Amino acid sequence: MKIVAPAGNLERFYSAVNAGADEIYMGIKGFGARRNAQNFTLDEYKEAIDYAHKRGTRIFLTLNTLMKNVEIDFLYTNLKALYEYGLDAIIVQDLGYFRFIKENFPEIDIHGSTQMTVSNHIEAEYLRKLGFKRVVLPREMTFEEIKKIRENTSIELEVFVSGALCISYSGNCYMSSFIGGRSGNRGMCAQPCRKLYNKEGKCNFLLSPKDQLMGKDEIQKLKSIGINSIKIEGRMKEKTYVNEAVTYFKDMIDNIDREEKLSNVFNRGYSKGYFYKETNPSDIMNRDYSATMGKPIGIISGKELLLEDSIVLGDGITYLSKDYQVLGGDYINRIEKKNQREKFKEAQVGDKIILKNAPKGAKYVFKNFDKVVIDEISSRLKSENKKQEIELIFEGRLGEKPILKGKIINNSGKEIIESLVGENLIEEASKKSADPKNIEEKLMETGDTTFIVKDCKVYIDNNIFLPISVLKELRRNLLKVLEEKLVESYRRNLTNEKIFKIEIEKDEVKTPEISVMVTTKEQEDIVRSLGINKIYHRGYDVAKEENLDKIDLNSNLATNLYQVLENKTDDITVGWNLNVGNIYTLNEYSKIKGVKTVIISPELKYEEIENIGKVPVRKAMLGYSKLKGMYIELGIIADKSTFENEQQDIFISRINEFGNNEIYFKKPLNVLSQVKRLGKLGIDEVVIELLDETEEEINYIIKNIDKKENAYSPYNYERGVF
Repeated sequence: MKIVAPAGNLERFYSAVNAGADEIYMGIKGFGARRNAQNFTLDEYKEAIDYAHKRGTRIFLTLNTLMKNVEIDFLYTNLKALYEYGLDAIIVQDLGYFRFIKENFPEIDIHGSTQMTVSNHIEAEYLRKLGFKRVVLPREMTFEEIKKIRENTSIELEVFVSGALCISYSGNCYMSSFIGGRSGNRGMCAQPCRKLYNKEGKCNFLLSPKDQLMGKDEIQKLKSIGINSIKIEGRMKEKTYVNEAVTYFKDMIDNIDREEKLSNVFNRGYSKGYFYKETNPSDIMNRDYSATMGKPIGIISGKELLLEDSIVLGDGITYLSKDYQVLGGDYINRIEKKNQREKFKEAQVGDKIILKNAPKGAKYVFKNFDKVVIDEISSRLKSENKKQEIELIFEGRLGEKPILKGKIINNSGKEIIESLVGENLIEEASKKSADPKNIEEKLMETGDTTFIVKDCKVYIDNNIFLPISVLKELRRNLLKVLEEKLVESYRRNLTNEKIFKIEIEKDEVKTPEISVMVTTKEQEDIVRSLGINKIYHRGYDVAKEENLDKIDLNSNLATNLYQVLENKTDDITVGWNLNVGNIYTLNEYSKIKGVKTVIISPELKYEEIENIGKVPVRKAMLGYSKLKGMYIELGIIADKSTFENEQQDIFISRINEFGNNEIYFKKPLNVLSQVKRLGKLGIDEVVIELLDETEEEINYIIKNIDKKENAYSPYNYERGVF
């Protein structure tokens, strides 16, 4: 089972590789689901590829964002350069972009991002048959569901085991996008889940989960069922965190008992995530604070602190109020225990210490810098150096030149074999003859090279003379040649003479059909009485393995990939939450049996929708909707309750039949006054989504279609998203 580690910059990249990461995922500047990370230039990326390949580590490019037509074409040049240089795999969210890569760069592995929300074996098998090599499962999967998927598909499976949890399903969170145009699906999330919210006059971090951290039991369970890789989140986290995380999980995979120290490096509370079925909101959420505060070490009374964790000189602490407001911080430069005159270098659990600098109003004390742990990691960072395994064979025959052979197997399974021959003939020993054991020891001394000798065989005649200098020179020269050949073994030559590209043809002006999605039977009756013929029923964003028998496969609206693939109707409309925003993805969905209409993502601007052009399916777009901002696995906020953020946006909470929490914007998107304009964009159908609207409101909305009486509120249709 491989460890997949994050790298937001070169410093973190080196930390991850040298800690022993098998695979690294990293972005290129301007793209990927962490565009706020420092990320890599093209030259830095090439440098990282060579460094990793010399040490047996693979590199994955993160292009796991929704792509617009122009971006797909724009990325070709850089992608071609990295493909030919030896990039190992590309992580994508967008089905259309998958097709573009698959056709143009046929030899590279493509991984499905967690943002694809592949939550069952049917979806996983579909991706495998399309040509995906691996899929990253959502964080919301229980072990039993992961196991069921593993049993029913041969696609490689990757599972998150540590790091930040998005409270919404990744790929189905639009809060940041609809609040301020910063889209999580475009790598620019403003993290609204980490902000304060007001509910019934009380402010707290209503949507902020703890981080995930699995232990040995969970890792061994994943290993036992054949999970291919475990993933560490953290491209924005520091090199110390990345290093400790990789080291920790290496030990967990090897079934080694050891103290968990990751929470000493970064800590806003930890849970096992959704791994166990009995998970409840109190396990997941931390509504007191959303930033990393460190480890709690006690409650202070005046200047006295009864320790719940040990401290040493050089530790850093922070003081918090009863409401977890930061009041200040300090470094421990002296340790004074109550009623004892001497000064100490450390204090243990149960000791009562005096903190003379504690500010007024302080209640909680957290250790936010653990000197012992950071010193340990810093020492590792200086000494660690991951190496590539190599096999050597030495032959020494009297009267012949010595031969040293080396063999490496690269990450793709390709064998690299090289032989070097010494300059001089081997002579008979006049005094001490060469010893096979001594020759083996000298050949295995690879020093500061990128190699470690896994196996060394020595075949020599008796009573020969072999200077140590000859062995060293042969070893040095062979390792140099092998390193060059190893790096070169990853290079590719792109032989495609023609770039696969879909030419855009301007669509004609349409007269859009009006359709309505309803939440209740009462709404359906009202809508029918108003003359609406095309009616959809609200669905579920996610089809989890345990809920497949409850997904309506006769629905003409498919809001998850399973519902698209297994639908029994011949007139399927693909929901907007499947994030379709370019001509390539529309074409990909048109290949699925029964798909006739696709609702374009409301994250696109009018011009971007128009620029999609003519496609083989009908294009629809939202005309009215109390937009869904989040789709959450657990019911963390009471059904039908409301709350608001610091910008006074008001949100409505709904809990569906599966117990999933759905968060909606109270202020609706409404462009129904512009239906004729939407037809000029090439739109065939305008969809009205109803949530909790009254009969009076529904009447008003539908009777005033294409009239200014419908209050114009375009959200991202005009401003677009970053």
